[in-house]
Amino acid sequence: MTGFLTILPLAFVMIAGPQIISAVFLATSHGWRRNSAMYILGALIAVAGLVTIAYFIAKGVKSSGGRSNKGSNGQVIDVVILVLLLVAMVYVFRGRNKPDPPKWMGKLETATPSFSFKLGLLLLSVFPTDLITSITVGSHLAREDNPWVDALPFIGLTLLFLAIPVLAVLILGKRAEALLPKVRDWMNTNSWIVSEIVIVFFIAIEINSLASG
Repeated sequence: MTGFLTILPLAFVMIAGPQIISAVFLATSHGWRRNSAMYILGALIAVAGLVTIAYFIAKGVKSSGGRSNKGSNGQVIDVVILVLLLVAMVYVFRGRNKPDPPKWMGKLETATPSFSFKLGLLLLSVFPTDLITSITVGSHLAREDNPWVDALPFIGLTLLFLAIPVLAVLILGKRAEALLPKVRDWMNTNSWIVSEIVIVFFIAIEINSLASG
């Protein structure tokens, strides 16, 4: 797989954890339409911003020093990505035995649009796995000489995942109140397994890239 198809699975890593759980709480909050919309808007700015910054920094690193150094600079980017992925894998594994959602999430039921926006902005930017994953996506695309627009499907899929709770409420109405807690509990218990599989998959891609020079 090349281009955006390679990075798409990493969208799941972006939302696995408090990101999707917060989306569930906001979808059942007072003023859930505006809260969910502002949460997703904050996430959009965070993810798009980090991916873009990482993309152009990696692009600059790869092209620096002229054509003769492009290959070695590309390998440096591969090593950086590989290290970041290993850190993410360890972080996800250490957090596998998570307790129930923290008590502060219960307060999201009375959240304001302003708070929801800030939450989406922060969770999708400073949360370790999200920060690492966004940098990885941008750097990988630059390393492979893919255009920046190849990041758009990844960004879109991340936002779509975050929008699933509010879409469920819009489509299912009251029935979503019974479904969403089950989704939340499953994600809280099992999302680390899927995240690890995705990260290992991407590590294999980076090792192959590094080996092929």
